[in-house]
Amino acid sequence: MDLGLRNKVAFVAASSDGLGKAVAMELAKEGATVIINGRNKEKLEQTKKEIEHKCNTKVLAISGDLSNDNKRNSVLNTLFKHHNKVDILVTNTGGPPSGKFENLSMDDWDNTYKLLLASTVALVKAVIPGMKQQQFGRIIAITSQAVKQPVDNLILSNSVRASVAGLMKTLASELGEFNITVNNVMPGYTKTNRLLSLIESNPSFKSAIDEIPLKRFGNPEEFAAAVTFLASERASYITGTSLAVDGGWIKHIL
Repeated sequence: MDLGLRNKVAFVAASSDGLGKAVAMELAKEGATVIINGRNKEKLEQTKKEIEHKCNTKVLAISGDLSNDNKRNSVLNTLFKHHNKVDILVTNTGGPPSGKFENLSMDDWDNTYKLLLASTVALVKAVIPGMKQQQFGRIIAITSQAVKQPVDNLILSNSVRASVAGLMKTLASELGEFNITVNNVMPGYTKTNRLLSLIESNPSFKSAIDEIPLKRFGNPEEFAAAVTFLASERASYITGTSLAVDGGWIKHIL
């Protein structure tokens, strides 16, 4: 199946590792021109080399913390210095700290807002003008299954990621007339360093596998395939949706 992604310019946030890296790799395999981002320059450079080797393509790597206003602006300036448009935006972040409400400070809440919501808003604002001008765009937010079914001990993620989902749903209505689709993808328990750290800090996460109908944790490549489809020409009539890639963990009907 030709997904129509050849030469499309895709910016994938937080893509030096985990789900972001898997998405960047999959988009590159489909012929997209990929820009990756992360805080750790060394890890980002390793990812760049890996994608270039496996996909026989050139990758632009821009380091910078997207939750910091100045560093995010620097990332965007570098991005638009190399490319005059972004066809595909995949927003993504690391996860906020786990913990119960009474054990979390106001700084934890402020930092989570900057990490999850403010960074997403700023990235979307940056790419919308170009997408409108060319009458094409794909905006995809990587959030969490917690958007639809809260996860114990993850109150920061449960709360603020739901705001991102609300943003995406509203943007889908506002941007549809410009042929820009906006979707939210909710990963479930997927084999990433983030999951391993959660299991290490709270062993109860390990038992979550018993609640998954497929009785296993997901692979990053499985998640990346779903995001790549939503970024493609084949998904041109899908917008405003929240797609769970969770092995059936979410129990609600709608």
